[in-house]
Amino acid sequence: MNSDNAQGATRRELIKSAAAATVATVAGATVAKSSAFAVAPSRVLGANERINIGFVGVGGQGMTHVRLLKENAEDNNTANVAVCDIYRRRVKNAQGFCGLTDKAAFEDFRKLLEMKDIDAVWIATSDNWHAPIAIAAMEAGKHVYIEKPMCRSVEEAYAIYDTAKKTKKLVQVGSQGCSDPKWHVAGKVVKEGRIGHLVQAQGSYCRNGKAGEWNYYTIDKDAGPNATGDGYINWDVFRMGKEPRAWDPDRYFRWRKYWAYGNGIMGDLFPHRLHPLAIAMALPQSGMGGFPSRVSSMGGLYVQKINPETKKVDREVPDFTTIQVDFAEGCTMMLLGSTINEQGWQDMIRGNKATLYFGGSGVQIRPERVWAEEVEFGEEPVEGAGESIEQHHKNFLQCIREGGVPNCNIELALRVQIMISLGEMAYRRGKTMHFDPKTRKYWG
Repeated sequence: MNSDNAQGATRRELIKSAAAATVATVAGATVAKSSAFAVAPSRVLGANERINIGFVGVGGQGMTHVRLLKENAEDNNTANVAVCDIYRRRVKNAQGFCGLTDKAAFEDFRKLLEMKDIDAVWIATSDNWHAPIAIAAMEAGKHVYIEKPMCRSVEEAYAIYDTAKKTKKLVQVGSQGCSDPKWHVAGKVVKEGRIGHLVQAQGSYCRNGKAGEWNYYTIDKDAGPNATGDGYINWDVFRMGKEPRAWDPDRYFRWRKYWAYGNGIMGDLFPHRLHPLAIAMALPQSGMGGFPSRVSSMGGLYVQKINPETKKVDREVPDFTTIQVDFAEGCTMMLLGSTINEQGWQDMIRGNKATLYFGGSGVQIRPERVWAEEVEFGEEPVEGAGESIEQHHKNFLQCIREGGVPNCNIELALRVQIMISLGEMAYRRGKTMHFDPKTRKYWG
């Protein structure tokens, strides 16, 4: 790739136009409930045929997917055939790792989507770009694996959902806990009525670090929009026209701390529990069932207010927060998230007759005292438990070949994304948010 200034300017204009075009696609899909593009036919795969994969976003988590899929390529019968990123150094690194030519390495994701032999696209960009890329990929005939959270808003969630239904493309959100069998075993117990009426599920995801969460993401000091060669980053595309216009390396490399690109704990940590708990609660994944009816959130920015390196305001998102979700099915989910104390709540599902606990070699059923004569204390065994990204990949690839339903499929992902988006609004507005799945409207 030529790195002189004239070529760099051309690339910057090209990708800037891509930003405007794809944002318009999302807006059109949200308002009109249909995408702006005709649905492209996808390659028909035989049961033993290789699945070709393209990657958009090849930073930290993106390269984790690139590496794991390359390591397991023979077992999965896949090939890493294209990579894309708005940071040229990352493109070059991923290109070299995969052994790709310049014709398969891109700074504009639309060019990657033009490759007709790509069957599936892995999306691991900042959260603000998930929806535009996912919608464009499905319209181009590709299945999509999207890192969590699926997107940034209720409107984007429905835009992705409607596109998936229209194109019949599969969606897997990268909440790998959904491929841990213990949650599915628990869901079976709940569905069979063995704990009585489902009352409440709880979980947490907590961390602690002296430097502040996400500050361990390295800032490349030689990189930016004015850099030439491998250090060039298309800042205008990243920020999608939002302020600030001036280059801010902290916002680019540590974007999870800022509302314009992500939502901190809500999007980074909560999905690790929201998706699996929804499975364990056996919440419906069809029709109007399983949607949140009411969402509230508490917490704040208590400790990580000042960056110890820069002595400036460190983040916009909270470092401690909770979320409570009520469902029309007559039950509640509660989560605790922290980046300043690592003591969380015990994973637990309460019924009026018994409570489920997770640990040891299985899912334990402990009857409530007044129901002890009717409900038997016991443990349902779980084989192969663990949150494995490799197993989550395998599940998705198997569904592409066999037409199955991914463990973190579009129905589950839609419902959880609405919980996340309403949770963010509840926190930022200081209000309880309400939702009606029939009208897709929310208020609070």
